[in-house]
Formats: sequence, C-alpha cells, structure tokens
Amino acid sequence: MTDVNPRNHRAKIISFSGIDGAGKSTQIEMLRERLIQSGLRVSLLAFWDDVAMLTGVREFSGHTLFKGEKGVGSPTKPVNRRDKNVRSWYMTMVRFGLYFLDAVSLCRAVAKQRRSGADVIIFDRYLYDQLANLNLNRGIGRIYARLLLAMTPRPDIAYLLDADPAQARERKPEYPVDFLHQSRATYLALSKMGQMTVIPPLPVAEAAPRILQEMGNKLSPDDLQRFSICLPTIASVPKPS
Repeated sequence: MTDVNPRNHRAKIISFSGIDGAGKSTQIEMLRERLIQSGLRVSLLAFWDDVAMLTGVREFSGHTLFKGEKGVGSPTKPVNRRDKNVRSWYMTMVRFGLYFLDAVSLCRAVAKQRRSGADVIIFDRYLYDQLANLNLNRGIGRIYARLLLAMTPRPDIAYLLDADPAQARERKPEYPVDFLHQSRATYLALSKMGQMTVIPPLPVAEAAPRILQEMGNKLSPDDLQRFSICLPTIASVPKPS
C-alpha cells in the first residue's frame, strides 16, 4: 500500500495561470477531484482571495477611479472591467509596490499550507498572473519580474493554459480582445522566464489528459507512486508533439 502520510512528504505546489476565459476553474476542479479520490490531502487557494494584499483598494480603483463595471462577465451578461488593462506609468509604479506585497504574502501562504499537512497545494492563479499585468518588453519590468520570481516558491508544476483570445472573450467577456492578445503574449513570455508548462488551446476533454500527462513528466518516480491512483492511464495519454 502506498504511503501517503503528509508528514513523510513535502507538499507539491501546482498552479494554474492564463488569460480570463482560458478554462482554469474547470481544469482545477477536475484535477482537484481526482487527487482527492486518490486519498491525497488537497488545499485549494485562490490567489485574489487568499494571497493578494489590499484587494479592497484595488477594487475601489477599478470601479471608482477608472469607472469599470462590477461583476464577472458571462456570455449572457458581459461586463467592461477597468483594472489590469489600465497600463499608465503611474499604475505600473503602484503595481510594483502591490506585487511585492503579494510576493511576501505568497511566501507566508505556502509556508502555512505546508504546515497544515497538505499533500498538494493547488493555486487558482499565481504570482505569474500578477506579473502578466506588467510591460515585460522593458528592461525594468523584466528585472522586477525575475526578482519576484526568485524570492517566491516556484511551483512543482506551473500550468499556463493557453487560449485563443477571441474564444476566451466569448466565454468570459470582460476585457477587449486587443488587451487579451497583449496579455497572452506576456503570459507566453513569462512561461519561458518562469519555466511554466504550457497547455495549448484545447477543448476541455482534451486539455485534461494533457495536464495529467505533463504531471507524469514532471513528478519524480516516488511521487508517481503516490499519485498512481490519480494517474492510472498516464502511459496511454499521447505525449505532446
């Protein structure tokens, strides 16, 4: 019988990132259920709710200062948000300060979850999703991003769910398509900087096995033994071409 005693293993960190509408929530829930069915202890953290600092101030700026609409966009009820798509120089300076606080908070959140005895810590968004709001075409932005990535725990598997911006906006209409194209390009740049695992734009049913395949590629033999119930068909999943 496989020993899954959390005291004998360091918790694995799995993060999911990507533009709005990429399908993160769906894939996270599917993986979470499978891990729990395997008998593993899973902690799920939403970066905005459980890690990000001064969220009230950020929401105030988006709704009041920049006149953005509230709520979560859906195909039947689109919204026009004004927050991370505001790219003025002074907002960049504000983000530098806020994201440093987020990085410190992230370190504390990971340490706390590891003390809780969890086998797996899943993050719905991670520091990457904050850094994607910066202009990484400029040297100062790249230097700052590398600094924060160096000071925070690197996930064992950091998934970037790539998505076609037009299709993503149809699923979650909140930001203009041109901004989503810009955001996608920044995420892809971050994937190289942060050694993220890119899942190409795929239907839900095809993305899920690809996520499991990449998990099998990343985990050590000992970890694969612990996850054997979760990944019963890992060998049968075709490798990325």
